[in-house]
Amino acid sequence: MKIKEIIAALERFAPLPLQEDYDNAGLQCGLTETEVSGALLCLDVTEEVLREAVDLGCNLVVSHHPLLFHGLKQVSDATLVQRCVRLALQNDICIYSAHTNMDNAEDGVNFKMAEKLGLIDVELMSPRTVTLPGGRSVKCGSGVLGYLPLGEDSLAFLQRVKQAFGIEALQHNALLERPIQSVAICGGAGDFMLDEAIRAEADAFLTGEMHYHLWFGHEQEIQIAVLGHYESEQYTREIFRRIIEDVAPTLPLYDTEVVTNPIRIL
Repeated sequence: MKIKEIIAALERFAPLPLQEDYDNAGLQCGLTETEVSGALLCLDVTEEVLREAVDLGCNLVVSHHPLLFHGLKQVSDATLVQRCVRLALQNDICIYSAHTNMDNAEDGVNFKMAEKLGLIDVELMSPRTVTLPGGRSVKCGSGVLGYLPLGEDSLAFLQRVKQAFGIEALQHNALLERPIQSVAICGGAGDFMLDEAIRAEADAFLTGEMHYHLWFGHEQEIQIAVLGHYESEQYTREIFRRIIEDVAPTLPLYDTEVVTNPIRIL
């Protein structure tokens, strides 16, 4: 099977037109006509991840975060991105990224987060329709709303979140004094969805990052929990794996063993 066939499967699930305007999802570098030898799944592309791909015999790296957000004016050893591009090309590794298109897709990143929390009846918040080349229309959205089967107190809910995502330090506002059942989710840097979560009358809002001043004024209105960017999106690799296994069940697939989260907690 060729690399381009793996990419086609990923893009059927999360078409590139679903990505945000600022994003650069899709092919980052490499040749897609090459036969795929194996795929390494990750959140971030680093030199260590690429060396891991070489050691595993993988010529395809599938990441959530794009390696190339901005154009390169040179390719040397000056920056991490430039070094990664050189390392990938030197070893004939193709890098493909599914970022905000995967965030916005039905059954994408936010649905996976909801699954890990045991939510039911999960739906897109403020869904919109995107018409793809060829005329096919798909629904997408930047966040989801789901429900716990039974309401639970805020402390128990926050402990559920901490356990489900293996979080060392969970940020949250004052404990809500009513049961939590409806939960809004926007992984990664998703604080822009807070107002939408409030309009949806969610009891809780989960995201990966939130600006300081947005925390104010919501006491007893909504339970806010901030997981960390990496922590909120860590299970995206499971989505990649399911998509690729459906079209290439015998292809060697590996989850990176490199923890690419640059943030440490003392």
